[in-house]
Parts: sequence; C-alpha cells; structure tokens
Amino acid sequence: MTVNYVEEFAKLPATCVSDGLAGQNAMDFAIKPLAHHHKIAGRAHTVKIPKGQNKEFLKAIREANAGDVLVVDAEDDTSKAIAGDFILGMAKTLGIKGVVTNGVVRDVEGILELDFPVFCRGTTTVAGSKSDTGYSNIAISCGGVVVRQGDIIVGDRDGVVVVPKEKEKEVLEQAQKKLRKDEEKESRVAGDIEAIYKHIDEVLER
Repeated sequence: MTVNYVEEFAKLPATCVSDGLAGQNAMDFAIKPLAHHHKIAGRAHTVKIPKGQNKEFLKAIREANAGDVLVVDAEDDTSKAIAGDFILGMAKTLGIKGVVTNGVVRDVEGILELDFPVFCRGTTTVAGSKSDTGYSNIAISCGGVVVRQGDIIVGDRDGVVVVPKEKEKEVLEQAQKKLRKDEEKESRVAGDIEAIYKHIDEVLER
C-alpha cells in the first residue's frame, strides 16, 4: 500500500518529528505560528526573495500546487512584510496549505480571520516592494535549515521541522515509534505517584 507521507506526518506533533530527526533540521525558535492552534504539514514549495521584496512570492502562489507549503527565505528581513491578508487570502483560495518564512507579515487580524497557517518571525506595518524578483524551486535557507523543493514541512506551536524527502520513510517510522513510547509512558504513570518515582529512578540510573 502506498504511504501518503504528508498525511502521516500531519498526525504527529513537531516534537516527535524532531526526535525522529535526532534533533536535526529544526528551524530557529523565533519562527512560530501567528495563531497558537495552527498546525501545518505539506511539501515545500521554496521561494527566495530579496530583502523587502515580495514579487517572487506572488509568482510562487501562482506556480505552487494545492497542498504545498510556501517556504520563503526573506533573508531574515523584518523591515517589510512578505505579504498581508489580501495576498495570503489568495494563497488560501488556491489551495496553499500555509506559509513558513524567516521574515514577517502584516494585517494580522485579517490573517487570523482567514484561519490560514502562517509561521513567521513576527509582524510589521510596512508593505513589501515589488521592484525586484527572486527565485523559486531552489534550495534555500530558512530558520537556519536548508529546505529543498519537495521536503516535508511539519509545524505547530512548538516550532517547525524539515524532513528531507529522501529520509521521509525512516524519519516517519522513528517519529511514530517515539509517539507510541510517549503515550505508553504517560499511560503508565498517569496519576500513579509510585510509578512516577519509578520512572524517574529508571532514567537517572541509565
């Protein structure tokens, strides 16, 4: 049976995926969802834009496939927004799963009303410019992690992790295994003081 890796990763918390990656490929802690409840899982459509510019972002919205996550390297620029609620609303209508960027956005209230997942460094009042183009569908750096077209992006309130497409099978297996172990531990110690002490002692003795 063919495995839909995006659907399977969507069932997992980002922390377990991070554990499946042995702590690698976690984006900078500052990149967080605008709405705490938002989660994201999808294949990356990569975008690199010059500081303060967002013309290439518009192009990427047009070229990305429904279900993709737009991952935007804005060169860590926080002076101008890569997009506001109008552009992000178009992205949602075209089936984009969400946006992850090392830049900032604006029109926060409008974005929250869209209920569209946006993971970013923060917000600004200043609009981006459209005088320079950038690049799409190339390897980029976002949040200190290399992201390539087709890599799987998983994000939630804890942060964002990147699963290289050639490792998705093994990472999924390890992440699922970690989730099962966590659930077993929680079930074993839930409300049981003696079980809690026993678990702590077992860990300290390793």
